[in-house]
Amino acid sequence: MIVLYDYPDCPYSQKVRVVLAEKDLEFERKLVDLRKGEQRTAEFLKLNPYGKVPVLVDDDVVVYDSTIINEYLDEEYPNPPLMPEDSAGRAVTRMLEDLADTLFIPRADIVVAELYKPEAERDNEKLRKYQGEMGRVLARLESQLDGHEYLVGDFSIADVAFVPRLMILPQLGVEVDARLQNVAAWIGRLRERPSVRTLLS
Repeated sequence: MIVLYDYPDCPYSQKVRVVLAEKDLEFERKLVDLRKGEQRTAEFLKLNPYGKVPVLVDDDVVVYDSTIINEYLDEEYPNPPLMPEDSAGRAVTRMLEDLADTLFIPRADIVVAELYKPEAERDNEKLRKYQGEMGRVLARLESQLDGHEYLVGDFSIADVAFVPRLMILPQLGVEVDARLQNVAAWIGRLRERPSVRTLLS
């Protein structure tokens, strides 16, 4: 039995839930309430010494870090495959996922944090800066999507990495530049995938 320790609003947990849905895997969700500090309990730290969600337990295998979890799931449950077969394609997939994890999602989370503040307390200059940085990441993806439905051809872990924050761009005040036609079409395709729709319901 697969158990996923997660927090509903965590984009890294959402990445894993999309992959589990793509592979039609049954799993039990266990809430780790980050607001209450449950990620710092001794019990949880035995699963992940970094005190972060998500953590996946698959029988006696414990895996943490969303990137590692998703690659584990793709290797352990290979249908449908979410990584290219060739080494070059796999490298590109990993680099794009890294772009999402280290640049796109953190910038989006800064925007989320500012928007949670009362309007009078927001740093509008900071907000515009990080909204702009998110837009620049999307502009980088435009050429990557040229001639492709998804980032590396077929739907992959690279696309999954961007999904959590792409799905809330309007709420973050980030508009897709009208010139980014490939990106706009890509986001539309992502929204139609049943696995992604599980996050939107």
